Amino acid sequence: MANASPGQTVAQVSAPHRAAPTTMRAGARTTPLTNQAVIAAVAVVAALSSVLLPWVTVTNAVSMWTGTALTVVGLAFAALVVARPGLARAELLVPALDFVAIGLLRYGTGDARSPFLAAVLLPVIWVAAQPGRQNVLYPLVGTAATFLVPMLLGHTQLGADEIVRLVFVLVVFTGVAGVTNELARHAALRLQTAQGLRRQAEAEIGQAALVQQALLPDSTADLPSVFTVRAVCLPARSVGGDFYDWFRTADGAVFTLGDVMGKGVGAGMIAAVVRSVLRAATRVGSPDEAVVRAAAGLDVGVHAPATEQFTTCFHLHVGVDGTARWVDAGHGLTLLLRADGTHDWLRSSDMPIGVGTEWSTHETALRPGDVVLVVSDGVLDLFGDSLEAVDRFAAFAVADPDPDRLVSRLEELGRAGNHEDDVTALAIRFDRKGDRAS
Repeated sequence: MANASPGQTVAQVSAPHRAAPTTMRAGARTTPLTNQAVIAAVAVVAALSSVLLPWVTVTNAVSMWTGTALTVVGLAFAALVVARPGLARAELLVPALDFVAIGLLRYGTGDARSPFLAAVLLPVIWVAAQPGRQNVLYPLVGTAATFLVPMLLGHTQLGADEIVRLVFVLVVFTGVAGVTNELARHAALRLQTAQGLRRQAEAEIGQAALVQQALLPDSTADLPSVFTVRAVCLPARSVGGDFYDWFRTADGAVFTLGDVMGKGVGAGMIAAVVRSVLRAATRVGSPDEAVVRAAAGLDVGVHAPATEQFTTCFHLHVGVDGTARWVDAGHGLTLLLRADGTHDWLRSSDMPIGVGTEWSTHETALRPGDVVLVVSDGVLDLFGDSLEAVDRFAAFAVADPDPDRLVSRLEELGRAGNHEDDVTALAIRFDRKGDRAS
């Protein structure tokens, strides 16, 4: 916990996770290299197959290997495009080189009888997947070049059968390019819409996190001087289901820590409702009456969809004379650290809010120097997932019950690793008048 002056507390709210967009952008940058790696691999396999397989004709080895080499050169250039984003505009030079390379490969392996003509589909799809209708025409030119290269090298005339064949192939490949371009356009629109919704959701979640942080009290200046209070809240996500609260009353102060089942915005909304109702109800009744009113505030009727969410809560009223009246609504994680070094658990058999219907008020006398420590189950998770975690947590708290150091050490544990649950702690020390630490 950050250093705080007396009468202050620090409420911590973690920032939204933003790794996914970075991953998406990194993936987009490596696409040219991935595409060219496939084309180069196909060319190398085609050339090696032509040499090793007796039924594949090699009519011009120099042309075949030149075409293969061009695809490797294209692979090196694609790597350069990925390494230097400023060269992104030159990306389409790579598939343009591939059209010529496949034409050379086709000429070197039998021209019209070459089995490797289908490889031209790879650069066709690459180019057509780029945004813009003009990228339907570019593959048309590239495919024509793939057909014309063997004729130019072989000094052959373009016969009627070759013209028909060329026209048919161009029509088919142009259709493939058109369909690919349209699918890519729709995919880009869907991606743009999804990214817009994501940004909107992130903005709303960020605003919700700010609102939740604002609901947490940030000062103890208004509390009676007999209380020293420190607290911390580390949500597992941007918005969490844990909350703590305190405020002054006519004869002392009220302290609350709640833990809504679940995480995220939904749990945060319920936490805000419980906190607000408890605040309002506390001013007119006992601790158990306040919890009953909070449960009534969450009751949406038998015909409403079940949320299957409940809230554990420890609700404490303390007078300036040390009389503590409390309700434990299924929480069970409140430790009374006595000034003499002993400790007791403040627990009851009452059910959480949203499950139970009746709660009982219990009374405990606090002596000067006693500390009440309330934590959420996320804190308990920091001490392991075995049954001994409760004992380890108690020993940890007894070792140094000072509210400042106690909450700071719990915060350090919470920030040391990725916690799957919200981590919240509230420590209250009771002193005689005038004994409060400065």
